[in-house]
Amino acid sequence: MRHRFGVKNKITYMTPFLAEFIGTGILVLLGNGVVANVVLTDTKGQNSGWIIITTGWAMAVYVGVIISFPYSGANLNPAVTLGLAVGGKLSWSLVPTYILAQMLGAMSGAFLVWLIYRDHFNRTVNPSLQSAAFCTAPAIRNNISNLISEIIGTFVLIFTVFYFTKAEITDTKALIGLGSVGALPVAFLIWSIGMSLGGTTGYAINPARDLGPRIMHFFLPINNKGNSNWGYAWIPVVGPLIGALLAAWIYLALK
Repeated sequence: MRHRFGVKNKITYMTPFLAEFIGTGILVLLGNGVVANVVLTDTKGQNSGWIIITTGWAMAVYVGVIISFPYSGANLNPAVTLGLAVGGKLSWSLVPTYILAQMLGAMSGAFLVWLIYRDHFNRTVNPSLQSAAFCTAPAIRNNISNLISEIIGTFVLIFTVFYFTKAEITDTKALIGLGSVGALPVAFLIWSIGMSLGGTTGYAINPARDLGPRIMHFFLPINNKGNSNWGYAWIPVVGPLIGALLAAWIYLALK
């Protein structure tokens, strides 16, 4: 499916799959990139703190949405895709395509973070700090509490997104305009979730953002690398999906 946007007779070959792939890839590149800059050894931003990380992630989402919105609606997250499909705002036929693109994009973004920061990964002796630049881990390990944290954080994300998309827009120019203007509220939403709710698990709130980079952490060569914490890996996948379903059902009930 190709979209004809912009000047008459000018055709873009950006497909929804490619838009989700590139958008998610850049989201993870910039999001995990800010974590790498803060936690890895001898970077310019080492130890600059949580506010830098949450701000960087918010801006990463902003950039990803700007790029992909006109072509795919900028899901960039399997939980968003599932929630929108359950809520009747996305065709179920697109769900497998979107999720595959998001996973591949997240893996590609994580690879680029490793490529850029590979010397710093290799200088970092703490394997937990290395893995933090790929995937999330809880501050206190308690599977039930950690799962609840991911459910609630994702619920806030998806429930709010439904109200961002409540107006039905069919005009192409308006749609493209919403991609640039509407990306800013999404960025503030991610920023708010990170600062308020992210202290427990690192607020994955996106299965692809966590699982894709975790897979890359498992395969990439890094000095002193620890394990990829597969025993925890199901929580940032299952929690966001449950949160998305709850948000969609409650939105439909209140509609």
